[in-house]
Amino acid sequence: MALYTSGSGIGGLLPEQIHQLIVQPVQRDSIAFQVTSVIATNSTTSKFPIVTADPSAAWVPEGGEITPDDSEHDELEITHRKVAGLTIVSRELVEDSNPQALDIVGAGLVRSIVAKVDTAFFASTTANGPDGIGSTTHQFVDNGAGITNTDPFAEAISKAQNVGAQITNFVAHPNTVLAMAKLKEMTGSNKPLLGPDPARPGAQTVLGVPLLVSPYVTNGDIWGIPQMFTYTTMRRNTTLSISEDAYFSSDRVGVKATMRVAFGFPHPAAIVRIGEPDES
Repeated sequence: MALYTSGSGIGGLLPEQIHQLIVQPVQRDSIAFQVTSVIATNSTTSKFPIVTADPSAAWVPEGGEITPDDSEHDELEITHRKVAGLTIVSRELVEDSNPQALDIVGAGLVRSIVAKVDTAFFASTTANGPDGIGSTTHQFVDNGAGITNTDPFAEAISKAQNVGAQITNFVAHPNTVLAMAKLKEMTGSNKPLLGPDPARPGAQTVLGVPLLVSPYVTNGDIWGIPQMFTYTTMRRNTTLSISEDAYFSSDRVGVKATMRVAFGFPHPAAIVRIGEPDES
């Protein structure tokens, strides 16, 4: 973490507060950070080994020679991309050491960064950003007719299991989740199709798997994500920069947060999308 100031007399935002002010809220609010394995690194890139073929085993007699066989490996390398937010506030607010004032300064930056991170995560590609889950060669469950029961989710779970993965979260657009929340277990029943999530009051599950909501998922799509095989990597040099130079005449201060993030999908077949087929 680092704090840079280009003007004198700017107080309140101390270096030890950056993680609490920016990094922790982003990790808490971003769906991408919640549903993936998070790795912090000092490198500009992250590498993930991929086993393309397992070593061959065989039955052998006691005392017999075991024929050696090597596994085959490939490598996935991802490059961290910069996401940044800039807010303009009064000098009085920046100089105020009151924790509530610091929260006000950071809240808007956090919301902006979370929106950009999650938008990129659920997209295929993003200009100047990392490739998202939409770019993967994931598995697919066709549900163009819409959700009426839990069968598509059971199929998605099974597809992931067939490639050695376990779906740990489903993620869908709020409108998609609302439509599902209105469904009942059967005709004439008032019991909802979705179940409660004991770990998150007010949240829901499908077949025991947490169902999360993100406005950055395409409406109608539902992503089945295995945390073990999806990664969000973040460089440790998140910075909060403060400058009064550009706004000298109005006695305001620019506060800029910069974070470098990338996403890794070393086992894309473990990811399952429920929805309509791509037009392409």
